[in-house]
Amino acid sequence: MELEFWYEFASTYSYLSVMRTEKLAAEAGVPIRWCPFLLGPIFAERGWETSPFNIYPERGRYMWRDVARRAARHGLDFKRPSVFPRNGLLAARVALVGLEQGWCPEFTRAVFHAAFAEDREIGEWEVLSEIVRSLERDPEEVHARANAPGNKAALRERTATARARGIFGAPSFLVGDELFWGDDRLEEALAWAS
Repeated sequence: MELEFWYEFASTYSYLSVMRTEKLAAEAGVPIRWCPFLLGPIFAERGWETSPFNIYPERGRYMWRDVARRAARHGLDFKRPSVFPRNGLLAARVALVGLEQGWCPEFTRAVFHAAFAEDREIGEWEVLSEIVRSLERDPEEVHARANAPGNKAALRERTATARARGIFGAPSFLVGDELFWGDDRLEEALAWAS
């Protein structure tokens, strides 16, 4: 079965999964469907204007320590972002262009590395265009496609689909209708799929 991998560019735990999922899925023989979406509209329905890790300070302190531990365990660089959460809207729009053109996974990993290993502002086109250029794509063409009305609508639809499928956080993994939430459920989701 296919693993649907739902992730949000502002999500710390999505960073951990993005950097591991492709390798682990290949080892398990499970195909991945990359599903970037936005958590902001889902959080807003709950009355949250920011990440729950900011709303609940104890939870936030725990999360930063936990992500640092898990990153070290997986051999991933981690630098706590100076701004959290970062604005992942434009990155998600660009990722949809990457889905159409076949470079979404590489783009996604590079953006997460920029955000959570280098503390770069992924909401700025200057940072994203550098990543797009490194993938041998034309940044101007990608930027135009990313901001086209149809692409914007596609991202809204994707977020609505996530909500309708019961997704409330990121990363989330769907195998059929079976939902697994959190980086610590990646291996379980892959086992379920295989």
